[in-house]
Amino acid sequence: MTSDTTDTPATPAAPAPAATATRPPAAEGARARPARPSTKPNGQWKIDGTAPLNGNEEWKQVDNGLSVRDRIENIYAAGGFASIDPTDLHGRFRVWGLYTQRKPGIDGGRTATLEPHELEDEYFMLRVRIDGGQLTTAQLRVIGGISTEFGRDTADLTDRQNIQLHWIQVEAMPEIWRRLESVGLGTTEACGDVPRVVLGSPVAGIAADELIDPTAQINEITGRFIGDESLANLPRKFKSAITGHPSQDVVHEINDVAFVAIDHPEYGIGYDLWVGGGLSTAPRLGERLGTFVAPDRVAEVWHGVAQIFRDYGYRRLRNKARLKFLLAEWGPEKFRHVLETEYLTEPLPDGPAAPKPATPGDHVGVHRQKDGRFYIGVTPIVGRVSGPVLTELADVLEAHGSHRLRTTPHQKLVVLDVPEENVEPLVAELDRLGLSARPSLIRRGTIACTGIEFCKLAIVETKGYATQAVLDLEKRLDGLDLPHPLSLHVNGCPNSCARIQTADIGLKGQLVTIDGEQVPGYQVHLGGGLASRDRENPGLGRTVRGLKVAADGIADYTERVVRRFLDDRDESSDETFAQWAHRAEEEALQ
Repeated sequence: MTSDTTDTPATPAAPAPAATATRPPAAEGARARPARPSTKPNGQWKIDGTAPLNGNEEWKQVDNGLSVRDRIENIYAAGGFASIDPTDLHGRFRVWGLYTQRKPGIDGGRTATLEPHELEDEYFMLRVRIDGGQLTTAQLRVIGGISTEFGRDTADLTDRQNIQLHWIQVEAMPEIWRRLESVGLGTTEACGDVPRVVLGSPVAGIAADELIDPTAQINEITGRFIGDESLANLPRKFKSAITGHPSQDVVHEINDVAFVAIDHPEYGIGYDLWVGGGLSTAPRLGERLGTFVAPDRVAEVWHGVAQIFRDYGYRRLRNKARLKFLLAEWGPEKFRHVLETEYLTEPLPDGPAAPKPATPGDHVGVHRQKDGRFYIGVTPIVGRVSGPVLTELADVLEAHGSHRLRTTPHQKLVVLDVPEENVEPLVAELDRLGLSARPSLIRRGTIACTGIEFCKLAIVETKGYATQAVLDLEKRLDGLDLPHPLSLHVNGCPNSCARIQTADIGLKGQLVTIDGEQVPGYQVHLGGGLASRDRENPGLGRTVRGLKVAADGIADYTERVVRRFLDDRDESSDETFAQWAHRAEEEALQ
């Protein structure tokens, strides 16, 4: 769950008292569309009608989840875990950022054989929503305090710019919400079949080379549409991203909708529109619609794409309910036509693609801001921090003149507004807290999902194995001249919360057979990546039949394949690991 986990299907149960079902409003000028030649409807509201076709769709129409907060605060917090209605617990709680966490001691081999109620503990993961990753030290201190007081010190930075806490009890939620909202934070629609957090450039408004600050667009989207009843029952999750920075630092290719800053030769600075990206077990990279979106039209266009998903998205089968499946059927040309003719006030002009990024998008290191001060990007190991660390971090930043920081889509932090004379003292203090501004390339490039420690979907542990691998590899690879950061992504199940298909080395958790014995391990994906200064176009990783690694063998495998890459790479073409991995013989990748 640390990487904003794939939703588990809710268990149908007797619905709790509810609000009126949300229906899709008719779009102006909407045209009738011919029925598809299929014996079964796909649950597309504008084609098949709104009759629910599965248990999830039934309870969402009775009560989509926004109203469950009242029951949490006034019924469940007083009655405790045993008082929670099952459909609220397994479905509607998600809309407020709450998932039951995995009961300790259940091994990965039982993940697929037990029912949700058998896997779950009476504690929750709580996801704090941080749109654009923008935090103040006062907000950070509140999150740290909640972690310490209510979450057994747990805190994880996700690759969706959120912070997740664990061991939360329902009895504590009224006080937790009170504290978060007192500093402008919340958990509204942090999970569930709703518009999730809007990813934003971690250096929005401060980078010297920024094309445009997208903060106003993020604020308009979240201010107008988060908590909007008309968008609170989508077919599945809806992920968004927007960046004004030329590093393209929001992994836009794997979001449902994304806006990437461009300089249009006629219209000036605006955004290139992408739709339909997503990974999980059926990965698909997003596609450009070939349009130019002016800054003052971003919210309108975002809303249009979200409504297309609501009205035309597939609802019969949850494993086909993401926007990427609709785009695969329609194609970008039809998608653009429907968007412009049914949901926008006027068509969008054509626009160019953004150029290849010139700088890394994780923003690690020390960089000068446009106002002359500095921002510092730091990395913990695989996103794991703690309540006490976050609280102390707030104190340390304020002592060095900073009151702002950002989370990133790479499980990292960026500290803003540091006076030049305080940079090196602060770098030293951050390093003491386990937040490195000058990490090894392996530490810099490694991320991991929550894994079996807390996640009910997981088969394999991730954070612990990945952390040990980073520490081992820093010793084993010391002195080797790696040409670029190496991305190592470790996931505890097939759902790709840690983006395994877009890593140099992606590890997908599963039970594997090694030397005749079944053990926790990973299937290996090699050579994936998103657009960056090291690659022109995004691409998915390669799998090699039978290539699997034991969970405790990450360092051994990574060292072996990295050394083969360094021995075999074509230095004359500045060949990257991903390029080599796609051309190498299978024997070299074992």
